Amino acid sequence: MALSRTAGTQPWRRTRSAAKPVQLGLFGIRRWSKTRLVLAILFAAVSVFPLLFMVSLSFQPASDVFSGTPVLVPTRPTTSNYGAAWTDNSFGHYFFNSLYVSAGTVLITLALASLAAFAFARFRFPFREATFYAFLASLAVPAVLLIIPQYLLMTRLHLIDSLNGLVLIYVSQNLPFSIFLLRSFFEAIPRELEESFRLEGAGHLRVLTRLIMPLSVPALATVALFTFNAAWDEFIVALTLINTPSHRTLFIGLALFIGSHTTAWGPLFAGSVIATVPSVLVYVLAQRWFRHGISLGGLR
Repeated sequence: MALSRTAGTQPWRRTRSAAKPVQLGLFGIRRWSKTRLVLAILFAAVSVFPLLFMVSLSFQPASDVFSGTPVLVPTRPTTSNYGAAWTDNSFGHYFFNSLYVSAGTVLITLALASLAAFAFARFRFPFREATFYAFLASLAVPAVLLIIPQYLLMTRLHLIDSLNGLVLIYVSQNLPFSIFLLRSFFEAIPRELEESFRLEGAGHLRVLTRLIMPLSVPALATVALFTFNAAWDEFIVALTLINTPSHRTLFIGLALFIGSHTTAWGPLFAGSVIATVPSVLVYVLAQRWFRHGISLGGLR
């Protein structure tokens, strides 16, 4: 009986002895990938350092900014730069102008891109593919080349020097990529779910709003993120079309801190930090909706 147990356990012993122990490195990562981890940390540090240095300079008085010895931690921190940045040159008003333009661009782009992507993904009509690839071809045209045609168009529509005109231009710039992204996501949704909705008497609009869009929250959040950042950071078109000071956007207001003879570096860095906050917040919210959309799609 002892021999049988020994014989029975011998193969198991040989198998365990033949298997090589797994060598783990930092955070459970194999040793061969430690170099990649170190390189990733170094790359992240190099990428984040300018942002941290900008935040540091925004809390330093002007005398420390030009001290000649750059420091990451302010020795005499002050918040006066933020007060000056928000009140000088109507910077707070420009902030809300940009917020209005960016929010309007996101909402209109999501609505139009969802309708167009749904049509391209579910319907069959003449020149469907040609029209879709025409949208994609417009992505290859540099936005700077379209400034003069856009200016002439906005002049005929009486939308020059108007925030609504900026919204329309930004929507046209973001629609091609948004349609491309949403169409590929809509096509991946099983048609059986749509057929079950239609058996209950649902029309095209209800299928889109009650079925397709809830299952496409990750793609919609991605479109919203890219569209918001594109509209928020845009400078050239706004500088070309906007003439009235009260209609200026945020980054035009940032440029006003740079004068012909002097530059208000403290308020400029503080205003740059303020301009960065909405993009970071939108990114954090988009990450939350990514997870929510993925879990919702799994439940459905």
